Formats: sequence, C-alpha cells, structure tokens
Amino acid sequence: MAMVFEPTRGLKDKPFHYCPGCTHGIIHRLIAEVLCELDLLDRTIGVSPVGCTYNCYEYFNLDMQQAAHGRAPAVATGIKRVFPDRTVFTYQGDGDLAAIGTAEIVHAAARGEMITTIFVNNAVYGMTSGQMAPTTLLSQVTTTTPFGRKPEIHGYPINVCEMLATLPGAVHVQRVSVHSVKAVRNAKDAIRTAFLVQQRKLGFSLVEILSTCPTNWGMAPQEALAWVESAMIPQYPLGVFRSVPPEAAP
Repeated sequence: MAMVFEPTRGLKDKPFHYCPGCTHGIIHRLIAEVLCELDLLDRTIGVSPVGCTYNCYEYFNLDMQQAAHGRAPAVATGIKRVFPDRTVFTYQGDGDLAAIGTAEIVHAAARGEMITTIFVNNAVYGMTSGQMAPTTLLSQVTTTTPFGRKPEIHGYPINVCEMLATLPGAVHVQRVSVHSVKAVRNAKDAIRTAFLVQQRKLGFSLVEILSTCPTNWGMAPQEALAWVESAMIPQYPLGVFRSVPPEAAP
C-alpha cells in the first residue's frame, strides 16, 4: 500500500500546548518538513524565544537553545559563528522580535548574519494576556488598548519586512500567511527559500508569517482565519520584499 501521509521526523511525538485555532502548530510542521526534505535536520540548531513558543524545543526534533526575551538573533549569531557548518534559525513572535528585540534583529540583518529568522506575527502579545504589540493594527482592541489602538497615543504598527528590506545584509525578506491551504503551501516554499539562502552563504534571511491568536482576539478559529485575510493582510501585504539575485537564487 502506498504511503500518502506520515508524521514528519522533524517533530517529536508530543501534543502541542497551543490554544485551539492557533497556527503555531502549522508553522512548526512546515519548518520541520523543510529541514527534513533538505536533509538539514541533524545539522540544524534552533533558538527558542520568549512568548507562546518559549518551549518549542519540546516539539522540534533537533538541537535547540533558549534565548532571553528578544535576544534570539544575538544568540543565533554566536552559535553560527562558532558552528558555521550548521543551519541556525530563530523562531520569534512579534513582541519578542519587534519590541524588546528590535535592535537585535535590525543589527543581525545589517551585518548580514548567515542565519534564518522565522517571524510569527499575530498582532498581539499572546502569552501575557493579549496586550498591544508593535504589530497591533490601528483600532484593534487589546487588553492595553480597550478603545482600540490610536496612532496619536500608541503610534503606528511596525511593518518589519518593509523595514528590514532596506538593509543590504538582509538578502531574502518575505511575508506569507497560513490562513488558507494555498497560503500554507506558499509559506512552506518561502521557508525553503530562506534556508537555502543560508545554505548558499548569501546572507541574512527572514520569513514573516501572519498567524492567528483566536483566544486573545476573542474569535472562533474560523473567524480568526478570516480576520487575517480581511484585516491583517491589508496592513501587512504578502510578498517578497527583498530577494536574492536571479543568478544566485536557490
């Protein structure tokens, strides 16, 4: 009998702790599948963030290192420089990367560090009760913006991809989503490209993935998927913001 589906070796046989409808599990699987398909799993080191995925080392079947809040790019830089033959990636949320870790990600990209960052943007602080994040949308209600985010008080959302794409060291910068089957397939292709950029020693690569947080958004899982398309994508358009030259493309 032909095998049509099997669990990926890149993930441990352990149930996720994430809330119902959260798409972190989908993203974990995409990363794991890509690393297996590229035969990189046994030579990869991941860096865990602070946030909902602080314990993703319990799920990925590879070497992992925990980092302090926002410092994953700095930790990954050290690991990559000590072990240049390893594939090194960070897995970070919007609060971790775009708030306390803003300087870390900007300077890692500016230096062109040979690491890959998977940036999960759900527009809210998920683990700590749903406060406003740097990526929270205008008018979005959170526990710290009960009347909605107002630019004159709270400032504007930070579009990380557009910002990092201005830096020459950031060789590949792309934004995708996982709100539909087609989007999930595109996200997997983007993750593969980012890891191939690192394998070819071209420079820093980042994939931003628009994700859901039904619990803190106060929505049912299906509503949350629809909200990504109707509200998040207009603020954070999908696409490639900086790409490798055609002759060097993976």
